[in-house]
Amino acid sequence: MSGPETPTRGRRHPPEGTAANPLAQPTGMASDAQLVESWLTELGAQQRYSEHTVAAYRRDLHALQGCFPGESLDTRSELHIRQALARLHAQGHEPRSLARALSAWRSFYEWRAPAAGLPRNPTHGVRAPKIPRSLPKALSVDQAQALLDRTQLPPAETPVERRDMAMFEVLYSSGLRLSELVSLDWQPLRESGYASQSWIQIAEAEATVTGKGHKTRTVPLGRHAITALQAWLEVRAQLLPPEPDADTRAALFLGARGRRVSPRVVELQLQALAQKVGLPLHVHPHSLRHSFASHLLQSAHDLRAVQELLGHANISTTQIYTRLDFQHLAATYDQAHPRARRTSKD
Repeated sequence: MSGPETPTRGRRHPPEGTAANPLAQPTGMASDAQLVESWLTELGAQQRYSEHTVAAYRRDLHALQGCFPGESLDTRSELHIRQALARLHAQGHEPRSLARALSAWRSFYEWRAPAAGLPRNPTHGVRAPKIPRSLPKALSVDQAQALLDRTQLPPAETPVERRDMAMFEVLYSSGLRLSELVSLDWQPLRESGYASQSWIQIAEAEATVTGKGHKTRTVPLGRHAITALQAWLEVRAQLLPPEPDADTRAALFLGARGRRVSPRVVELQLQALAQKVGLPLHVHPHSLRHSFASHLLQSAHDLRAVQELLGHANISTTQIYTRLDFQHLAATYDQAHPRARRTSKD
């Protein structure tokens, strides 16, 4: 990996001799509520999970507590986890919400089990229910072009407009997740206890990102993304506060209040732009990731390459985009083949 000494986290490190987990103490010395909030604080503040994800995980942990009132989370076994899923299913929870709950519980116990001295993560061995796979919502090539070219709108001039265009170009150019986008630094930095976990290198036309599972990958930055980034970096200092902390100094994208931009701001700004250019659909940052994968497959037909660029651990996750690609081929066939459709006389 290029850049400075390979970092493992993009966060401030605790002083030497201080436990990384303040609740790493014998079972029962911290209440379940304290345990849950400590874990959620780490997800939000240190791992930069979105507010929506943190709120969903809080509900999932409360649901697990509600299945066995009066019992400590540290006493859960694999049987308890299976029983909890069964109870939530009986209450009408769909497979997707059950799978998310199990994922939240698994992450919590990966964090808690070592500190509590539990023999194993009680969620291990419990499989999530199968979720019917729906096609991701990707923009057409024309829709993506209209969005990023700001059709019928004046060029981006203000710092916020330049920032927005740089964010959206990077999302579509490199297929990043929203969390990966907001974690980007403007260059690899290591100072005052801060170590970059994701950054851009314009001269090399690439970005290094740390994604799910703390796996690092390098992705290319396209020509339009680089141009937009350069335009944004020219005015980035205008959004910096007088005395920024290390995270703010490092952040590539800043909010109007001078802090690292939040995922919610990215969502709102993208949807606002989609409405301004007249796109007749809701556009989410993940739509640009889906569009990146779909359009690349339509042109290159290289599933392995797309898997690497998206950072998918399993190629089966990437294969869903082949269904989008087939839809594109089927639509082309319907429009172009002389005997693809019946006429009204048939």
